[in-house]
Order: sequence, then structure tokens, then C-alpha cells
Amino acid sequence: MGLSLAEAQRRDAIRRQEAKEELERLNHRRAEREAEQRLREEEEVRMQRLAESAQMAEWIAKDGDFQLEQERRRAAIRVKEKRAKAIDFLALNLRYVNPIDDKDDESEEAGLEIDLDEPYNILDVHELHDDIEHYLSLETDDVNIEFWTNMMVVCKDRLDRIKSDQRIGREAAAAVEADVTALLQGKSYDHLLALQRQIQSKLTSGEPVDTDYWEGLLKKLLVWKSKAKLKSLHEVVVRNRLEQLRKRQRDEALQAQEELLEGVANIASQGMFRPPPTEAGVGQQAVDEIVEPYERGMSPDLVDITRLPHEERQVDIVLESDDNASLMTLRRSVADSRFITRAPQPTTETADVEAASGADLASEALYRAEAERDMDEEEELFNLEENITRPTTYNWEDKYRPRKPRYFNRVHTGYEWNKYNQTHYDTDNPPPKVVQGYKFNIFYPDLIDKSKAPTYKIVKEPGNEETVLLHFSAGPPYEDIAFRIVNREWEYSHKRGFRSSFDRGCLSLWFNFRRNFYRK
Repeated sequence: MGLSLAEAQRRDAIRRQEAKEELERLNHRRAEREAEQRLREEEEVRMQRLAESAQMAEWIAKDGDFQLEQERRRAAIRVKEKRAKAIDFLALNLRYVNPIDDKDDESEEAGLEIDLDEPYNILDVHELHDDIEHYLSLETDDVNIEFWTNMMVVCKDRLDRIKSDQRIGREAAAAVEADVTALLQGKSYDHLLALQRQIQSKLTSGEPVDTDYWEGLLKKLLVWKSKAKLKSLHEVVVRNRLEQLRKRQRDEALQAQEELLEGVANIASQGMFRPPPTEAGVGQQAVDEIVEPYERGMSPDLVDITRLPHEERQVDIVLESDDNASLMTLRRSVADSRFITRAPQPTTETADVEAASGADLASEALYRAEAERDMDEEEELFNLEENITRPTTYNWEDKYRPRKPRYFNRVHTGYEWNKYNQTHYDTDNPPPKVVQGYKFNIFYPDLIDKSKAPTYKIVKEPGNEETVLLHFSAGPPYEDIAFRIVNREWEYSHKRGFRSSFDRGCLSLWFNFRRNFYRK
């Protein structure tokens, strides 16, 4: 059945409207999906950033813990090698605040032999301030942070005292400090806290008071509060160290007992052990057979001191009573001490010598090669090293042990036939020889950074115009060395023998002095 034109147009319009609505619904769903996808991506990015931030924070915390552990290990090494700084003794105090595990016994070996003073008495303010700030930036433990904060208060007070000494004079500053010390010394932390409240209430009361005096006293009181906290912490340190020493002595005693029992068991198993006779008569008979009657010849003859040589009469003579009194005094000091430190064990240097010879094998080879060279007739050996008055401190001492480089030097001497010498001397009666040049050969085979050559400089001393110091410097692990040479002008021409080179671990500095010729 056919449709009219109007019906067909109506149906087409309906289909177009439905298609349009369907398309709008699809576009709306797609927009929703895109919005959801964008939200999911933003959430994933946010979560990823949070995870990265957490991981970065963890890395930073681990890096701080690592640096702190390295600082503690460096302090232990410096204390063990007897080149500790003030900050090392303070770090050593903190080691014994908490009980120490058995696995750290070897690292604490050096610390137990050191007699620690109260922390506020260990002060070298010129370098300690920066070191305390460094530890404060690394510490995370509350007790350790409180310790370093109190130490910072005491250190700043010491710096202020130095500035006041320079400003108002040492005697006036000492008098003020003595008055404050007499007022606050010996008081406990609670007493100082109560005194602080009283001073604060006096300052805020509005009464006519000397504000400068009470504010200065309040500032000093805060320092003494920090000292009181440090003192209580030091008592904990002493108790823990005492417990560690007792534990070590018990372990050593048990080990010695086990070794002794093992040795007795070995002797008994070999049949070499025979028990002594138990009868009283037999024992007394053996004693009677051993004891010899006393004769005057068994004791040395008395010596007349007036007949002794002068050198022997200068030796101090100690009476038996004085020696016994000194011995009793030492015994009382040991008995009154809080703990007894173990006697230092003698160390053998065999391993160190072998290690040093192995490390300096290249230096030995270079030294022998230079020593086997024939010297000229006018050359002499010159190996007199000069002591450096102000030794240099190296920032790499914690990683490498400083050592002196080897060297083989020569000095060139000869005659100067100037007008005066030509007039007063001849070949049969020559003038005195003078220094005409030097040949320095310094060996640095184990230089860590071989791209940087060693350097030298001339150091002039005030009041000494005849000689100067020739100062040689290199990188780790070598120390600086210096030689005293004649103060004359150098000849820098290679044709005149000048040489300055660093090749195969050998620094060669050869030079002659300039000769001055006078013409009429």
C-alpha cells in the first residue's frame, strides 16, 4: 500500500530526529568517557608523584643516615689513630648513651681506652661550631639532637666570651664570669629551672630593676641549664662505659680460663702431668732441701756515693719508704677510679713494615734508579729535609694515611773565579766552594690524581736573607716537604740546565744559579 508524500516526509523527519538524538547521546557518552579517562590519568599521575616523593624522601633519609654513619666511623678511626679532633670526643660520648650491641665491639675498641671528660669541657670553638651544625643537620634521634643543641649553646657562649674579652678586656670579662659562676655553679637542673622562673617573673613584674644585669644572668642561666643536661648525660655515658669494660673483662677472663683448661687437658692427655705429693712430710722435706742458708755474699755491698763518677751521681736515688709511699698512692688512685682501663698491649710492627714496603715498592725502584746514576765531580748528596713550622692539615686524612715521599737530591758546588778570587787565589790554593745549583728528584708513584702534577714554591723567612725554603706539595696520600736552599736568583734557561718536569711518578727540579759578570 503506497504512502502519500506527506506521510513519507513525516517519517523521514522522524528518522532524522532519532538519528540526531542518537548521535548526541553518542557524543555525550564519548565526552563522559574522555572526562573519566582524563581524571584517571590525573589520579595516576598524582599517585605516581606521591610514590616518587615518598621514595625520594626515603632516599634522602637513607643518605643522611649513611653520611652520619660515615662521620661516626671517621671519628672512630681518628680516635684509634690518636689524631682525634674535639668533635670526635663529643661523638664518642654519644656512642655510649644507649647500650652497645656485641657486633659493634670491635669499632668501640678504641673508645673504651679513652678517658672522657664532661662534654662542655671539650671545646675548640674555632672549628667546633661548624662541626656541631653538621651533626645537627644529620641527626634524627631526639636524644642526640638534644645533646648537640646543648653543645651548640655552650659553644656559642664560649664564642661570646671570646668576643667580650676582645671588647671589654680579659680581666673585666673574667671578673664578670667569676661572679656568674659563683652564683650558678653546683646547682641542679631543677634548681636552675626554678631560678629561671624567678628571674622571668622579676623582669615581667614592672618593678624598677637592673634589666641589663638580669637579662645577662638569664642568658648565662640557659647556658648552665645546658651544662646540667650534658652532665647528667655524661653520667649515663660513664655507667654504660663501665658496664662495657666489666663485660669485656669478664669475657677475657672466661677466654683465659678456657685456654688454661684446654692447655691442662692437652698436657694430661699426653701423660706429662704428674700431681705433686700430698703427704705433709714429703712436702716439708722438699722445701727443706730447696732452701739454702743465707750468706752475706748473697747481698750486694754498700757503695759509697762519693766514689761514684759524676754521671752516676746525677741519677735520682729513691728511698724504699718513698717508693712504697708512691706505690700506695697509685694503688689508692686505681681503687678510687670508677673503672680500670685495660693496659695497652704492645703492637708488633711486622705487618706494618711489610705493608709499607709493598706500598713503597715503586718508590724504592725509582730511588734506586736515581741513586745508581753517577754523580759529577762537583756534585754532592743533598737529602737534608727541613721541618715545616706550621704543618698543613689535609682534608683527605680520613681516607688516606699521609706519608712522606722519598727523594734523592744533589747539590752542585764549584769555584767562582771573580776578580777578588782571581787576585787572592790560584789553582793550587783555590777559593772556598760555593753552591751553584741543585737537582731535586721527589718520587710520587702512588699519587691518587695523576692528572695534577706536584707543585713547588719558594718561602722566604723574615730576617733571613741568605737562605729560603723550597716547599714541595702534592695530592693524597703524600705530605708536604721542604728543603733549605741558598737565596740566589735562578737560571731558567734549559741550555743552562734548568729542568722542571713530572714523569712516571718522579718530580724533577734541576736549576743553577745565575752568574753575574761585571765589566768595566
